[in-house]
Amino acid sequence: MAGCCEQSICQARASVMVYDDTSKKWVPIKPGQQGFSRINIYHNTSSNSFRVVGVKLQDQQVVINYSIVKGLKYNQATPTFHQWRDARQVYGLNFASKEEATTFSNAMLFALNLLSSQDGGKTEEGQENNYN
Repeated sequence: MAGCCEQSICQARASVMVYDDTSKKWVPIKPGQQGFSRINIYHNTSSNSFRVVGVKLQDQQVVINYSIVKGLKYNQATPTFHQWRDARQVYGLNFASKEEATTFSNAMLFALNLLSSQDGGKTEEGQENNYN
């Protein structure tokens, strides 16, 4: 599913939720799709873009394919529940463990840092970017 120039920079298990304004509750992103998904952040090295892709462990359905945009506010609400929002929705990830949440947030923050440093189009050459 990943394209030619995409590589996964992290993998974690989480259930993908969205906030339902009407009921004021977190609900599964796809109705009836409870349970964990395998969440990867893919880095497209040619366009230098990132996306969050979640695939259900049960039936391999894609539940989220989300392009990370510069300036995204990523909020680590609790050690195992993280969220972000865009104009349409608030997304939540309920992680299987603290370790997986940390792995994911490190990669997400790495992506956001990289995107925000692209402003001038110049980054220091030869800098090692570590997201482990």
